[in-house]
Amino acid sequence: MSMNSRFSTIRRGAIAVATAAWCLGGSTLGGTALAAAPESNDPIKIALFDWTSVNLNAKILGGILEKLGYTVEYPTADYLSSLTTGLADGDLTVGMEFWDTTAGEAMKASDATGQTEKLGPLGPKAKEEWWYPLYMKDKCPGLPNWEALKDPKCAEAFSTPETAPNGRYVGGPVTWEGFDDERVVSLGLPFTVIHAGTDAAMFAELDSAYQRQAPIMLWVYSPHWAPAKYKGEWVEFPEYSPECYTDPKASVNPDAQYDCGKPHGDIWKYAWGGMKDKWPVAHKVAKAYTMDTDVLNAMSGQIDLDGKAPEDVAAEWIAANEATWKKWAE
Repeated sequence: MSMNSRFSTIRRGAIAVATAAWCLGGSTLGGTALAAAPESNDPIKIALFDWTSVNLNAKILGGILEKLGYTVEYPTADYLSSLTTGLADGDLTVGMEFWDTTAGEAMKASDATGQTEKLGPLGPKAKEEWWYPLYMKDKCPGLPNWEALKDPKCAEAFSTPETAPNGRYVGGPVTWEGFDDERVVSLGLPFTVIHAGTDAAMFAELDSAYQRQAPIMLWVYSPHWAPAKYKGEWVEFPEYSPECYTDPKASVNPDAQYDCGKPHGDIWKYAWGGMKDKWPVAHKVAKAYTMDTDVLNAMSGQIDLDGKAPEDVAAEWIAANEATWKKWAE
């Protein structure tokens, strides 16, 4: 037998042994059955974005994959453009949260490339909208109806020295889009949109205002710990429809687009199209991965409110839910 033939035979034997090990429960670590060696030692790259829950989900998935023997990296990426760049060309392997509320068009564009895979919903339902503390309702009694915001006295109640007499609305980071600048114009609202630099800065401003009972109107989303911690309401805008964002005649202002609320729906996971062939077990885990809304809110609060490191919160979930994630890998 030639040297090449002997090498081929040995290699096939090694693969057979690894496959058998996986079927029987794999290698052990701390007495727990885990997967055999990964199909490729190349790093699986799980995207980090600019809010807490997505990065926590990334660290949980990554921690599971590391226990299964994979090498994992966490590159920081742009939320919307990653759908048609990093995930499409393989520079990113997985993105854990793409919200129907903000990424609908970007997901359609990603699907059209044929280079990405929609892995399925994360689990929680997404809601994002203008939100105010209940203590502001006395100053603008027509709320939560959006038309109350057109009253100059109501708008002034939400003003600050930098925006007066206009109300001040704290929008999300510009990378989230959301079309709040367009919404203000289309609905004729006497408000000035101020975009927060980061997710953390936005909720720090909410906390400060709430403690002082100061005026604030801002972008609040769910799943998140804020709606549970602070008493408030979302503004009720005209119901969203896809046509509202494209056809001026579809909603209340026949001369403008974006004259409705934000969309709502699911939160989706996406992968590079080549993941299922290069790392089939990791792909299976990512596809099966789900997270309960209340659990996600509580864990996000541990990070943002209690100062825990995302890695520590992720490790605690992984340790407490081993039976769950092992089933995902079967």
